[in-house]
Amino acid sequence: MATKGTGLQAKVSRMLSKEFGKPILKPNKPLALRNEVANRKLRQGEASCLTEMSVMMACWKQSEFNHAACAQEVHAFQRCTALAQAERKARMGQESSGQGGRLHPKQANTLLKRHPNLYREI
Repeated sequence: MATKGTGLQAKVSRMLSKEFGKPILKPNKPLALRNEVANRKLRQGEASCLTEMSVMMACWKQSEFNHAACAQEVHAFQRCTALAQAERKARMGQESSGQGGRLHPKQANTLLKRHPNLYREI
């Protein structure tokens, strides 16, 4: 694995050098990783149970907001939201235990502060 990194560094240094004429890469910033990441919020997933909610609201509109006439749609919507909340809790449990695929920016910054980048520029 260490040989792959040195091979990549050699390839990038060849692309930056003027040895073979005009350099291929013209970086406007130094080619080095920073020791921090941006503090952005993680993306929220898409909204759940939209179809059930729209069916329930359409039923309410047709029955002039009579809950008794739309009991089946209301029950389907409540069941869907309960399942969505259970999935969300399970996903949060996986992410907090380190099994999720992404780190929160604060966690990434603490790890990068513990292990800073040794090379300033390639």
